[in-house]
Amino acid sequence: MSQTSRRTNQRTTEPAAAPARPVDERTARKVAEEARETEWRLPSFGKQLFLGDFRLDLIHPHPRVDDEDRSKGEEFLEQLREFCATKVDPVEIERRARIPDDVVQGLRALGALGMKVPERYGGLGLSHLYYGRALMVAGSVSPALGALLSAHQSIGVPQPIMLFGTAEQKQTWLPRCTREISAFLLTEPDVGSDPARLRATAVPDGDSYVLDGVKLWTTNGVIADLMVVMARVPRSEGHRGGISAFVVDMSTPGITVENRNAFMGLRGIENGVTRFHRVRVPATNLIGSEGAGLRIALTTLNTGRLSLPAMCAAAGKWATGIAREWSRERVQWGRPIGAHEAMAKKVAFIAGTSYAMEAVCELSSQLADDERNDIRIEAALAKLWTSEMACRVADELVQLRGGRGYETAESLAARGERGVPAEQLLRDLRINRIFEGSTEIMRLLIAREAVDTHLSVAGDIIDPEASRDQKIRAAARAGGFYARWLPTLVTGPGRRPGAYGEFGPLARHLRYVERASRKLARSTFYAAGRWQGRLEYRQGFLGRMVDIGAELYAMSAVCVRAHADARAGTGAGTGSGTGSGVGTGSWEGGVATTPGASALRLADAFCRQARVRVEELFEGLWHNTDALDVRLARQVMSGDFAWLEEGVLDPSIPGPWIAPSEPGPSERESVHRTID
Repeated sequence: MSQTSRRTNQRTTEPAAAPARPVDERTARKVAEEARETEWRLPSFGKQLFLGDFRLDLIHPHPRVDDEDRSKGEEFLEQLREFCATKVDPVEIERRARIPDDVVQGLRALGALGMKVPERYGGLGLSHLYYGRALMVAGSVSPALGALLSAHQSIGVPQPIMLFGTAEQKQTWLPRCTREISAFLLTEPDVGSDPARLRATAVPDGDSYVLDGVKLWTTNGVIADLMVVMARVPRSEGHRGGISAFVVDMSTPGITVENRNAFMGLRGIENGVTRFHRVRVPATNLIGSEGAGLRIALTTLNTGRLSLPAMCAAAGKWATGIAREWSRERVQWGRPIGAHEAMAKKVAFIAGTSYAMEAVCELSSQLADDERNDIRIEAALAKLWTSEMACRVADELVQLRGGRGYETAESLAARGERGVPAEQLLRDLRINRIFEGSTEIMRLLIAREAVDTHLSVAGDIIDPEASRDQKIRAAARAGGFYARWLPTLVTGPGRRPGAYGEFGPLARHLRYVERASRKLARSTFYAAGRWQGRLEYRQGFLGRMVDIGAELYAMSAVCVRAHADARAGTGAGTGSGTGSGVGTGSWEGGVATTPGASALRLADAFCRQARVRVEELFEGLWHNTDALDVRLARQVMSGDFAWLEEGVLDPSIPGPWIAPSEPGPSERESVHRTID
């Protein structure tokens, strides 16, 4: 079909793909709820923060790095930096939209495919902290390289096997994971964040399962040797059924990688569409038990999500350097552009936010290493907040660079200027707001965890399926809980001028966090009383609630990190901190005068910026256009404003909105390839 014939003003309705399993809203929510970890066996800073209980003791003093972990991690980082600086050409990766095989082979030789695998299985056994720092190095030279490594180790085969695999499975698969690339397959053409609609099946047959289905957006799938595949086992005699997780060897007959997908950014990632047709998987490849697949996936992501904050922090560090140099070099109206307030605000935002992203990433990673806290909320907040803020940083960098920010690095270099890939940074970072849980889904996931205590004590009151006796008992429980809890939200350390004095000039910000935490908890309580069971549909309110919590977590991480940096006397971000203490700290005429004061200055600037955002979010909780927007959206979807679309041409290539994903043999040539 010619471009002219398809770019018409009249849209053609294509036949829609057959829908996935018909699932009503309540069933979908039940499936998601059953996959949650329901117990809180360890304390959680994030959980308490949303309850108005600012447990600074859970994150301060800043977690220290074990000497053995530090030595092992620094040795590997030195090798990785050398390799990435001398053997990786990021321009070639961007131009060819492919990571060269020799680069992958070099990373394998370094041990980079087994960074998180314990040494007894042939891996490096790096801590979460140094794994994140390694991703920062790889991701800074090429985000596609960081994506390859993190998709393999954060959500691919190694992590779920380490967490849930049997001794035999660990012995079988983990050594292979240090040499071979893996991928994680959950999403389907008509199944995203709603797993109740999953169509892929794994039917028991003797000592095997027969796997059928189509998986979409399989990062690393085009070059993977191993995969974790989520599929639905039918309930039958001897089989409880449910969504289950399997390790699948890509050499198994019946697997076809039908397409290598292309995207606006991360042009080097090997992401594809994978079809399974009567693929026989040994029963020994089942991870955990039948029906445990979603819980395995969510638990894996508790720490797996920390790979994205690492790469967002790396982007921020690089952007800070470019902003610093460019804002001094470029002169307009007789002064460097960084001396003009409009541009200075951008430089300050980039620098402060970059320090905060690294602080959030490293604190969350060290909490994961410490293993004394439940970090499901902290990891989710870190992913949500850094992915959003990194995109803002990249956008501000492009604006700071002006036309050069929009021009590609190769074009800049071709005309004799430094080839700064600012526009590529913006394209590459955009996916992080979608990867491993979109921003909107992350807000709902965090909100669910944040209100877990309320639902535990009072959930039956609003549950339409709860009996009268259950509601009576819930009311009694709720009365007792709220009688004890509500008085704690009236006042706290944040009202005492000298509280948190050891933090010197940052104490004021921690007092603010404490007050804001209690205010957030009160707001949540008021909202629950006002909307009750309808609160789950108030996604605008819940989103702002979570965003406030994310900003407060970032402020807390920054203050704790800056305090540790100042104690170390470096201002460089060691995060381990020794020394005589920060003292009172001061700024004279805007100049920091204490050891490590550059970190304190950055932290103070960031916290001031964050407080402005928090106040705007608090205002938006109750004064917004959410209800109006919902009504207007319904009218738009019903076609009331179709006239608005007239007068333009649609350049879309014709096709159904969602591709058919019926099980069956593939009609395409496989594009899967193996990197030897």
